Amino acid sequence: MTPLVFTAVIAAALLHALWNALLKTQSDKYAGALGVSVGGVPLAVACLLAAGLPAAESWPYVASSALIHTFYFVCLLNAYRAADFTQVYPIARGAAPVITAIAGTLLVGEVLTPLQTASVMVIACGVMSLVFAGRGSRRLTRAGLLWALATSAIIATYSVNDGIGARLAGNSFAFYGASATLNAVLLTAYIGWRHPPAIRNSFTTGRRALLIGGPVSFIAYALVTWAFSQAPIAMVSALREISIVFAILIGTFILRERMDWRRIASSFVTLMGVLLLRAAK
Repeated sequence: MTPLVFTAVIAAALLHALWNALLKTQSDKYAGALGVSVGGVPLAVACLLAAGLPAAESWPYVASSALIHTFYFVCLLNAYRAADFTQVYPIARGAAPVITAIAGTLLVGEVLTPLQTASVMVIACGVMSLVFAGRGSRRLTRAGLLWALATSAIIATYSVNDGIGARLAGNSFAFYGASATLNAVLLTAYIGWRHPPAIRNSFTTGRRALLIGGPVSFIAYALVTWAFSQAPIAMVSALREISIVFAILIGTFILRERMDWRRIASSFVTLMGVLLLRAAK
């Protein structure tokens, strides 16, 4: 992984933690999720105008990406309705790198070196240990746990799908521009059916998610899809999990959720995995 790719993924991780924290603070989670999705459409269209349409062979992956990301938003917003930000985020992100590494080997043929494999495992252990390390302002509910685990599985699924699609597209920004636009359509249709008031609320109570969360989310994942086309999918997926450190800091100092020495230790383990990943060739 080159220094440029490494830096891009770290930046994406920070942006990802920021828009997730913004979504968590929305009173209407459906409106917030819709705002994040629709708010990225202007940038998606700009990418399509600049890069053109993705190659034809990538379109099945564009369609599946849009559908998978729709499920991702549904699971994520339900998780945030059921549990604290600093409870959901570690679970949702923790298992994904390991699942992605296995899927990448089986489906893409990307076999990691022993050091790369070790770094992925250290990051995953550091992130998952936060499940047991912290106690938020309320106990982790069964619903929160199940939704967070479902989100984790979906993260691994879209990582492999989008990694393959971005490479086939010829231009990763064209790929994600098309995927994000279609995702906004699908999510609007779902939320319009499931929670109609959220359509209106996304322009009122969900305005921050629309105007800030949308562009931030789009830039974050546009960087990730580009990184997928430049480095092994599993390494990019694992490095993204440095976002958990940013999330803990945001949850503690901005959302005022509890921090203790166990969370600090877990974050330290995650950082050690990142350093190990940076050293891996």
